[in-house]
Amino acid sequence: MGWKIPKPFYWASGLATCIGGICIIKDMFGEKEYAGDENMTDKIVIVTGANTGIGKAVAQGMAKRGAKVIMACRDLPKCEQAREEIVLETRNKYVYCRPCDLAVQKSIREFVKNFRKEHNKLHILINNAGVMRCPKSLTADGIEMQLGVNHMGHFLLTNLLLDTLKSSAPARVVNVSSVAHSRGTINVNDLNSNENYDSAAAYAQSKLANILFTKELAKKLKGTGVTVNAVHPGIVDTELMRHMSFTKSFFAGITIKPFFTLLLKSPKQGARTVLYAALNPSLDDVTGAYFSNCQQIEESENAKDEKMADWLWQTSAKWTKLNTN
Repeated sequence: MGWKIPKPFYWASGLATCIGGICIIKDMFGEKEYAGDENMTDKIVIVTGANTGIGKAVAQGMAKRGAKVIMACRDLPKCEQAREEIVLETRNKYVYCRPCDLAVQKSIREFVKNFRKEHNKLHILINNAGVMRCPKSLTADGIEMQLGVNHMGHFLLTNLLLDTLKSSAPARVVNVSSVAHSRGTINVNDLNSNENYDSAAAYAQSKLANILFTKELAKKLKGTGVTVNAVHPGIVDTELMRHMSFTKSFFAGITIKPFFTLLLKSPKQGARTVLYAALNPSLDDVTGAYFSNCQQIEESENAKDEKMADWLWQTSAKWTKLNTN
């Protein structure tokens, strides 16, 4: 009578084979790093949320090409740690940490004020920082956190830097949005989610706002030499996932998260389309567009609503006190 292999062994073997297959497929067909060899020496770049995830990978990609990179971050100790890693890897000493909390409009204004003291040019602005599906909370200025950080904070930052961008033309603005925008609507009757808060709906609304802002800004910047485009970076393994359910449940953490993580892009893969939109010479005259996988794609119907884009702009200007600066 031969020895029988225990059934758990078959299960474990099958699981290992499945995981191995997923890893191979991910490696073969997943996005690679952005491979453009643009020379960014003496060019000045701001990247928000640059201390981790996609933002850090973008900052690293810019530094690698010789740019002067300003890492605009809320967490300065973490930013400094990331900066040191980037400098050591790229051998580019012109990488700087500067405080900028997108949930505090006063902090945004201070960042811009200090930036102008140090630099008179800005060639690329990457609006990357964000929060996703967080519990209901408000920014320092009373705005729902996801709308406040993902849209309003970047709306204010970008507008305060427009004069510098225009004087540095050709220049580019890249807004990191998400495919989640396709599920979003702008709730004109409850934009701040005061009456009803759903974390997924609020996130989708903020990502739709990113694209509406992109399109309206592109119209306003026509003829200035400054372009603005939006990007879906893909589903990326970053700290943005920290509020997802599988990060809080022990059972989900050991059953679902390992498989889900295998399908995610790395931060460097997620940075690929952002760098493409910011650097690729073929996009010199492209503005108001939406990109995914380094290709221009069509945004949702709600993202094409010009009246809504205008309404959102006017509302955002009021909420950020833009016209009083």
